[in-house]
Amino acid sequence: MDPFALNIIMILCFIVGSGLIILEAFIPGFGVAGIFGIILEVVALWATWRLHGVPTALIALLAVLILIGFAIFLSYRSAMNGRLSRSPLILKETEAADAVAPPEQWIGQEGITVTSLRPAGQIDINGVRLNAASSGDFVPKGTAVLVTGMEGDHLVIRPKA
Repeated sequence: MDPFALNIIMILCFIVGSGLIILEAFIPGFGVAGIFGIILEVVALWATWRLHGVPTALIALLAVLILIGFAIFLSYRSAMNGRLSRSPLILKETEAADAVAPPEQWIGQEGITVTSLRPAGQIDINGVRLNAASSGDFVPKGTAVLVTGMEGDHLVIRPKA
């Protein structure tokens, strides 16, 4: 293959592969972007080795590893403090107030369904989201409900009459 064309392939593979790896760092799980990014980086390293020898390929490998480490650092930092931390993809404690108060305190309280209960879902009582279940009936979102008891780790509710 022509050395000029191989250089172009090498540069494009490094750029696109690096972009895909950085993109993968911000997407939950490991998927297509990460796999193709790694494949493109391997092709770029192979092209570097063929054109410029082992020392240059090792330097390129070190650069790729630093780039991947930087992407992981940015992803972790964003998940802890940045925009990603405010994403619904990051699980948070939604029932912190429930853990402090005894569950029996909710019996007799009135609330509103946050999700549809089919028969289980979530309700809101005074700004606190709690797990709840109806007695088997479907309860639409936004319905006023009354807590009638506890069953396991969730409240038992019925639509308010």
